[in-house]
Amino acid sequence: MTQPTQPSPNRGPGPGPQPPSRPAEAQKLGELIRTPGYRKTLVFCGLIGIPVSLAAFWFLAGLQTLEGLVWVDLPHALGHDTPPWWWPLPLLLLSGVCVGQIVTRLPGAGGHVPASGLHAGGPGAAALPGVVLAAVFSLPLGATLGPEAPLIALGGGLAIGLRHLTGTPETPMSTALLGAAGSAAAIATIFGNPLIGAVLLMEVVGVGGPQLFAVMLPALLASGIGSLVFTGFGHWTGLKTGDLSLKEPSGVQFPRLDAGDVLWSILLAAALAVGVHLVQYGGRLTAVRVARRPLTVTALCALAAGACAAAYSLGTGRSPVDVASSGQNTLAQLAGDPHAWGVGALIAVLLCKGAAFSLCLGSLRGGPIFPSLFLGAAAGVLCSPLAGFGVGAGLAAGMAAATVSALRLPVSSVVLVVLVLGSTEMIPVAILATVVALVTIELLPPGPAIPPVGRMHRPAVPAP
Repeated sequence: MTQPTQPSPNRGPGPGPQPPSRPAEAQKLGELIRTPGYRKTLVFCGLIGIPVSLAAFWFLAGLQTLEGLVWVDLPHALGHDTPPWWWPLPLLLLSGVCVGQIVTRLPGAGGHVPASGLHAGGPGAAALPGVVLAAVFSLPLGATLGPEAPLIALGGGLAIGLRHLTGTPETPMSTALLGAAGSAAAIATIFGNPLIGAVLLMEVVGVGGPQLFAVMLPALLASGIGSLVFTGFGHWTGLKTGDLSLKEPSGVQFPRLDAGDVLWSILLAAALAVGVHLVQYGGRLTAVRVARRPLTVTALCALAAGACAAAYSLGTGRSPVDVASSGQNTLAQLAGDPHAWGVGALIAVLLCKGAAFSLCLGSLRGGPIFPSLFLGAAAGVLCSPLAGFGVGAGLAAGMAAATVSALRLPVSSVVLVVLVLGSTEMIPVAILATVVALVTIELLPPGPAIPPVGRMHRPAVPAP
């Protein structure tokens, strides 16, 4: 065989090394950005951030006003300083009756069943009234759920609906991008941070490579521009619905981590993963029964959730709001003064709120994030007296483990915990707990499949 000729040292330099070719995925991304349709959709996603954020603000403000009226003003008008123990029973019974009617009579079944997890995008315009009404009759009346799932549906649905007013081409890609962008802009309002909306929606969509960037850009743009509604711009001072951060004066300290924090965080994460799995399993069983007899079973499950809150109030002497709520406000109270909660109260709230959460997951409408954060925080505070374990590490590990167990979204769970704590010192513990909990819950057997219920409305998507 002829040996390849070696260049002579006396010859001039040959051609230099060729630059590496651009990766195929990067080329696809560049081609996508050069597409006129994608650029037009990207611009429109930026424009819809403001109206979607305004709609999300008024939706949240309305829910908060109704909640204050039902749980503060009305008890005071009847001569009670705090809601009496029996207060959740009639409210949640009314909630179950109304949501059952909405699920069976309106298109869209009031939105996705919370036990099935978060879903990206938005429903058709015909389903939006049912989504809003189901949230209004669930959350202010005491459902142990958060507002994030209705917000995602509202933001995505509004973005898709506004597309028709501008004549933007209707393609499968534009529908997916607009739904994700609108959902990200809306969900950012409840967390007070535009980044978490984009991160959460990217993980919910579950895409990678060029598709990840295709979804990321509109979601970031819409949530970033929409956040001007809350941060202010020029003479505009912004609107406030409250945020999730516990950075205000609180009893939480974040000392240097040690071996005890790491060890107990691992054990706590594994235990919480099992506990949240049981809650979700119960929620799926509830959803199966609701699908068979929506009107009756929805009302009974909502009443049973109210009974959990009533039993907690009777047994501890504390307000039933600790159980009959999303947990957002109670979480701030728990972190602000963790020593005000005795061991018995913490165990009672874990059991009663966990049971109410499970019932509401399969029957009413809302999201799983806030109750999961609260359950994780309560478990962390309960375990914090263990040798070498602090309240700060307990909160971080508990919230991260419970949230990732409920959502199966590891990056979003860590970002949420950092946002809630307002500190980066506990990031290693949060990451460790997230990984341990996610691996643990993925090894557990899945629950039963959730059948469709009510008049599920799925807007038709035209062929490309």
